[in-house]
Amino acid sequence: MADAVTPREEDYSQWYLDVVRNAKLAENSPARGCMIIRPNGMALWENMREALDGMFKATGHENLYFPIFIPERFMAREAKHVEGFAKECAVVTHSRLTTNEDGDLIPDPESKLGENYIVRPTSETIIWDTYSKWIQSYRDLPLLYNQWANVVRWEMRPRLFLRTAEFLWQEGHTAHATEDEAIEEAERMLDVYATFAEEYMAMPVIRGRKTESERFPGAVDTYCIEAMMQDGKALQAGTSHFLGQNFAKAFDTTFTNEDNEVEHVWATSWGVSTRLVGGLVMTHSDDQGLVLPPKLARDQAVIVPIYFNDDQRATVLKEAERIKQELADAGVRVKLDADDNQKPGWKFAEYELQGIPVRLAIGPRDVKNENVEVARRDTKEKNIVPQEGIAERVKTMLDDIQTSLYETALARQEEMTTTVDDYDTFKEVLEEKGGFIRAHWDGTAETEQRIQDETKATIRCIPLDQEEEEGEDMITGKPSKGRVLFAKAY
Repeated sequence: MADAVTPREEDYSQWYLDVVRNAKLAENSPARGCMIIRPNGMALWENMREALDGMFKATGHENLYFPIFIPERFMAREAKHVEGFAKECAVVTHSRLTTNEDGDLIPDPESKLGENYIVRPTSETIIWDTYSKWIQSYRDLPLLYNQWANVVRWEMRPRLFLRTAEFLWQEGHTAHATEDEAIEEAERMLDVYATFAEEYMAMPVIRGRKTESERFPGAVDTYCIEAMMQDGKALQAGTSHFLGQNFAKAFDTTFTNEDNEVEHVWATSWGVSTRLVGGLVMTHSDDQGLVLPPKLARDQAVIVPIYFNDDQRATVLKEAERIKQELADAGVRVKLDADDNQKPGWKFAEYELQGIPVRLAIGPRDVKNENVEVARRDTKEKNIVPQEGIAERVKTMLDDIQTSLYETALARQEEMTTTVDDYDTFKEVLEEKGGFIRAHWDGTAETEQRIQDETKATIRCIPLDQEEEEGEDMITGKPSKGRVLFAKAY
C-alpha cells in the first residue's frame, strides 16, 4: 500500500505531494522541472478535456494544430509579448548530435540552424502569422479555433501540476471583425471556464479582470477565474485575453470590411492547463488522500468482492458482475476489483487514497441477504442497502457527492473571504487567516507593487460582479471606486 499522507495542518505542501504521489497521478521526471503523468492523472485530464472540448464546440469552435517550434524572429514582432516570455523560453539551435574527441555527445557544430526555434511557450505569434494569410475579407471572419497541445515555459520552482516546465493545455485563438465581437468572445470563454470549474470540478471561482501589471503579455485586457485552496492561497484556474489589434498589427493581419475599407483584425486567446488537476486535488482532498468530484473521476464506483474460499469466490463474483453490469448500463463508470493478490482491507485503503467516489463491498452474507455495503469517499459514510435498485441509488449518491463537494468548497471560500479597510488589519488577516481579502486600491502600479513586496500578496482580480463602492486606498488614502481581491497565490 502507499505511504501515509502527511496531515494538511502539519505540512500542506508535503500533503499535496503525498496525495499526488499516493493517488498515482504524477511523479517527477528525470528531466528537471517536468512531470510524468500517470494513468490516473491522465484519465482526469482526459475527462476534463472531453468536457471542455464539448463546451468549445457548442460555442462554435473547431480544433486545429500548430507546430511546437516557433521561429525566433516571430517572438520579437510583438514587444510586450517577447518581454513577457523571454526568461521562460527554451531555444533549439542545432538539429543533431555528434561525439567529440572524448566520445561525449555534443551538438554537431555543422548542424547549427539557420535560425533559432523557440519551443512553444504559447502560440499567438505563429498563429497570427498564419491568420494573416487566411484572412482577406470580412467574409473570412470570425475564425474560432482551438488547439490541444503541450507547451514549455522554463520553470525554476517546479511543483507537480501547479508549475512544471512542460505542461498540457488548450489554447483558443480567435479573430474578429469588430472590437465588441472580440470582447464578447473573451467574456464568453471566461464564462465557459467558470461553468466548467463549478459544474464539473465542483470548484467555486471568482470571475474577474486582471490589473495592468498582471495581464497576459501583449493583451489589452485579461479576464480570469480565481479559486481558493484549502490552505488560504489562491489559484488562477483559467484566463481569457482580449488582445485588441496588437498581434494583428504586429503580423499585418488585415481584412477588407463591408465598406471596402482595410482594417486590422481584432483578437482573443484563452486557455486552461493541467494546473486544473492540481486545483482539483487542493480543493477537495483530505488527510486520507484524493477526493474526486464524480463527473471527472475515471471510476465513479468500485466493487470489492469479499470471499474466503473458492466456492464463495464463484458465488460472490457472479453477483458482483451482475451489479457491475447494472451500474454500467445505468451510465456509471464502474470497476470490479477481482484481483486475488490483495486483501479487501488493502483495497479499501487504496481506493480511498485514489479518491473513487463510491465503494461497494459484497460478501457471502450480502449475497444471501441480497444486500451490498455502499461507502461514500467524501463523508466516509457506510450503509448496508438492498441490491434491488442499486443503480439508481448509486447514481443519486454520485449526484449528491458532486453537489456536496461544491457546497463545501463554496462555504470555505466564503469563510475565507475577508473585507478590510486598513493596512494593519490587511497584514494581520493575511498572516493569521489567509484567503481572499477585499480591499480598496487606488489603481496605481506603485501601490500594487508595494503591497506585493511587503506582504507577497497580489491583486488576484478586479471582480466583475461587484458594484461600484467609493472608498480610500488602505495605504495611500487616495480615492478608490471599488474593492479588489488580494491573496497570496500559487
